[in-house]
Amino acid sequence: MFHPVSFFIGLRYLRGRSGDRFSRFVSYMSTAGITIGVLALVTVLSVMNGFEQQLKERILGVLPQAVISQPVSQTESPTDHRMIISSTPPPSLEQLPHVTRVTPITRGEAVLQSASSLAAGSLMGIAPEFYEPVAFNMTRGKLENLTPGSYRVVIGQALAVQLGVKVGDKVRLMVTSASQYTPLGRIPSQRNFQVEGIFNTGSDVDKQLILTNITDAGKLLRFKADQMSGWRLFLDDPFAVTELAKMTMPNDWVWSDWREQRGELFQAVKMEKNMMGLMLGLIIGVAAFNIISALIMVVMEKQAEVAILKTQGMTNRQILAVFMVQGASSGVIGAISGGLLGTILALNLNSVLSVLGVQLLMVGGSLPVVVEPVQVILVILGAIFLSLLATIFPSYRAASVCPAEALRYE
Repeated sequence: MFHPVSFFIGLRYLRGRSGDRFSRFVSYMSTAGITIGVLALVTVLSVMNGFEQQLKERILGVLPQAVISQPVSQTESPTDHRMIISSTPPPSLEQLPHVTRVTPITRGEAVLQSASSLAAGSLMGIAPEFYEPVAFNMTRGKLENLTPGSYRVVIGQALAVQLGVKVGDKVRLMVTSASQYTPLGRIPSQRNFQVEGIFNTGSDVDKQLILTNITDAGKLLRFKADQMSGWRLFLDDPFAVTELAKMTMPNDWVWSDWREQRGELFQAVKMEKNMMGLMLGLIIGVAAFNIISALIMVVMEKQAEVAILKTQGMTNRQILAVFMVQGASSGVIGAISGGLLGTILALNLNSVLSVLGVQLLMVGGSLPVVVEPVQVILVILGAIFLSLLATIFPSYRAASVCPAEALRYE
């Protein structure tokens, strides 16, 4: 089979001879270093992807991803929550990109008081006949029982434990954004509610979210009968809010999304993911640049051979290609091996940890793992590029060998 001469000689040099044991050892160590670095990077990034996906599902899947409301008029207080008056979802909202569902919502900050404790949370009034993702995380009770005028609430498992309440108990719900007049003066709007159900998402949402009927929430917040906070948008990708927020909303509607409450959390996760990738990338970089040491030794050992090749007609570019093929081959072998092994390890990580006896009770019993093929390919290509970059200087030194000087003492 035909081989370009530079490619053929470069592969011969890669295999080496029995007398080149030390340079071959350094070359093998460079390949092993790149393999381990790529393997570690692929595995860690897959776990970080899993944690990010889990946060997206458990937090952004339950909280309002985006809310559209009318702007506050000059005659209204900013605490009026930008109320809008409507009975059916506007068609223009359902036609926005990435929007899958539109439901009505009333929301506000609230304080929940039981016989033994007090806690603050986020009140969300919903219409049970519409889609509500919390329904898939209910452990007790049903959202359908949040009928208008029943004054019932559904709270998270962690909040129920904090308040010391169970299904059927009474709690007092108070809102600071609305008030009522009493013989004792002006006090926050409040009312007794019955705990109808408990949900468990496995995230800190369980400590904060309070669900009730949209009509009951409106009465507590002193809204009129035909008023609510806005329209809740469900998106096929919660991170698409960055794109949608830049669009001009119809009728001067106001846009708000999950970044106001959870933006810092996901920014921290993204920064941690990038920093882990950078640190493990440096390991790959160190291993790749070990190729420089191996190639420099090979160039010193083979100066006479390089000189003979030049006298037989090989050009400087061909000599340059010989040593770049030799050095880059270590990077290619290491990067591809590391990528494949890293993918296999990531897909079977929980089984490996189980065999090693590592207990992961604090993270739900198993590590979430999401392997992204594009990400793995980019890691492999990055390692190959670093390896190729590391071969430039030694290959240039080999190409600059003068045949007369190299063969003077031969």
